[in-house]
Amino acid sequence: MKKDIDFEPVEGVSIAIATSENEFGQPVWNVYLLNNNAEYLDNVLVTSKGYGSYQNEEIKTSVLRHMFEQVEPKSFVKIEPIDPAIFHIYNEYWVSYYIGRKIYDKKYIFVPDSIIESNLIDIAMLNMRGVLHN
Repeated sequence: MKKDIDFEPVEGVSIAIATSENEFGQPVWNVYLLNNNAEYLDNVLVTSKGYGSYQNEEIKTSVLRHMFEQVEPKSFVKIEPIDPAIFHIYNEYWVSYYIGRKIYDKKYIFVPDSIIESNLIDIAMLNMRGVLHN
């Protein structure tokens, strides 16, 4: 059972929602997992979903699961594209991974309307602007 697993506190792993331009100069948004640690992350599982309400209507997106065998130290991987049309609901990313034989687990939640121009920062590792969740 999950309550019997001793999860270590997550440090040095972030989720970013960042924008870049496609070949036509249009903005494209993607979700990234950043590993700022000096160690490899092994067997990384990311579950994503969106939920909330808009104009008194309940909204739920599909639950997506992504698996990465390994994420190198001081690097990042693209998890998935994201449509700005769902920035007005909660966007949740649940990340689990191993470093050695220890398991780590953390939920990252981007609250509604947090992905806006005034919240964008330069994310050096990605060389893009976006919202970073530590």
